[in-house]
Amino acid sequence: MDLTSVLSNLLAPVSSMPIYNTYRAISIVFVVLMGVAAIASIVLVMLTPGNSQGIDALGGSSETFYGKNKGKSTESKLKLWTVICLVVLGVLSVAFFILQIDAIWGA
Repeated sequence: MDLTSVLSNLLAPVSSMPIYNTYRAISIVFVVLMGVAAIASIVLVMLTPGNSQGIDALGGSSETFYGKNKGKSTESKLKLWTVICLVVLGVLSVAFFILQIDAIWGA
């Protein structure tokens, strides 16, 4: 059993509609895009270093070059792209849910 047939069976509409192929194609595109956004979010979160400084946090903070230029660092870029991927995932999820309403497809 291949992936497209599994997705088609999961995304089958309740009633038969003349625009079923369009509905199915749009649904599969949304599911694939949500999967890509979810995997990208997971990878970005795994690459982002933690905020914990360990035992050094107890003694106070020391100002470093890295601390002063945190906005330009790789860490800030990873956090920005993580937020972007999660927002895209949320928007796609809401749009996918709205497209599941039968009234949109003329049923």
